Amino acid sequence: MQKIVSSRVMRESDAYTCKNITDSKVLMFRAGKGIEESFDFKGKTAVVCGSGNNAGDGYVLAKLLFEKGYDVTILRLSEKFSSDGKYYFDMCTSLGVRALMCDENTDISEFDTIVDCIFGTGFSGKVNGIAEIVIDKINSSGKTVVCADINSGLCADSGLSEKCVRSDLTVSIGTYKYGHFLGMAKDLIKSKKNVDIGIDIRGEYACLLEKEDIRTLFKERNNYSNKGDYGFVGILGGCIEYSGAVKLANMSLAAFRSGCGVSRLIVPRSITGSVSPYLLESTLYPMDDKDGHILFDKDGIDSASSRLKSLAVGMGWGYSDENEKILSYILSEKALSLVIDADGLNALSRMDKDILKATKCRVVLTPHIKEFERLSGLSRDEIERAPVERAKDFAREYGVILLLKGPSTIVTDGDDVFITDRGCAGMATAGSGDVLSGVLAGLLGYMDCTAETVAAGAYIAGAAGELASKENTDISMTSGDTAKMLPLVFKNIIS
Repeated sequence: MQKIVSSRVMRESDAYTCKNITDSKVLMFRAGKGIEESFDFKGKTAVVCGSGNNAGDGYVLAKLLFEKGYDVTILRLSEKFSSDGKYYFDMCTSLGVRALMCDENTDISEFDTIVDCIFGTGFSGKVNGIAEIVIDKINSSGKTVVCADINSGLCADSGLSEKCVRSDLTVSIGTYKYGHFLGMAKDLIKSKKNVDIGIDIRGEYACLLEKEDIRTLFKERNNYSNKGDYGFVGILGGCIEYSGAVKLANMSLAAFRSGCGVSRLIVPRSITGSVSPYLLESTLYPMDDKDGHILFDKDGIDSASSRLKSLAVGMGWGYSDENEKILSYILSEKALSLVIDADGLNALSRMDKDILKATKCRVVLTPHIKEFERLSGLSRDEIERAPVERAKDFAREYGVILLLKGPSTIVTDGDDVFITDRGCAGMATAGSGDVLSGVLAGLLGYMDCTAETVAAGAYIAGAAGELASKENTDISMTSGDTAKMLPLVFKNIIS
């Protein structure tokens, strides 16, 4: 697993390494060398430099390219240097590398490749002045753009920006930062690569969950086994307004495709007629309802949850005072892996959340930003500016596993943090979160309820969405298309 860190941890780790392990000039050389080796430079290259160590990485790159005979020009936005940057800039000038100062009239159309070394991971605030003008020129140039460490103007902690460089390739230095994955990053960075230059990462970090990590979670199945060995799972949801027959069936399918032994669909009795035609493998458990909404019935819940190892609650549940009673009873009396999503999260937000601290369940919450606003009481801005920290704080306080949905997904139990960057724009459609809940319910039917398992579920659902997008388009795909791709994702992971 690759480490992902905040800008603070990166800064402190870099300082520690320079003081105790490796000279800062050596690290800067490795950074520039790493960028040079990460891209096949051709034609004329412009290295656009600011005033800090990010510019220093660019001077090293310019030196190396020049020594190999490439046509390279340094375009400077500032007369200032960091001490190490000045060291390598002087090397460039002694070799005869062309270096020019940028202004609003600088023409970059003659270059084939533009390397962005304007701002590093320490950038905060708003881009202005000559930097704003040059960034606009880069983005409108139509040229191939390579960013050193992180796209200039992009927040390394949130992945948000009012204005920043758009890249074809971003070469992260040392280790990835949160901003390479969160917020707007996927729309701004076409591809990324990390270069390890020997910085000793010290402090908290998240793990980037990848296919090789997930493969280890799946054990070979014995022939001498039966459905009971792989868990009974339940999916409780639906109401008259959101009968969602196909959606609920897809969720059940997602649970089965994720490896559980038995999937039980628990719905209001009045919608069973619309749901049952779409069910083949799943069992159907009708609950008494009023006006199409499930009624709280202790005995009914006990019977419906009998033998369940995991239960997903809230999808298509709608609004009813009964929902809070049902959820409260499950949290208070049951001991299973409980995935709460959609209207289940809305019900929980109206309850005293301290019930989470005393529950017998192993709780997984799967909010998107708006739902997390309601749960946490924080504003959207507070969450998006520091999503990892906010998610960790909430998970730690209430003893839950929090899966915060977004372009990349954050999963944390308050201690460990995993980030998955799988998924696509086409998953911004009704039912995608419900398919994820089905996947999670299925996995938790036979796996331990850990942050890593939950993150694996997010990876699997996201990867299925990507395959669905390729077969359809981001515009035309549906959540059902994502569910259909789950078998192929599992085949790719396990084989």
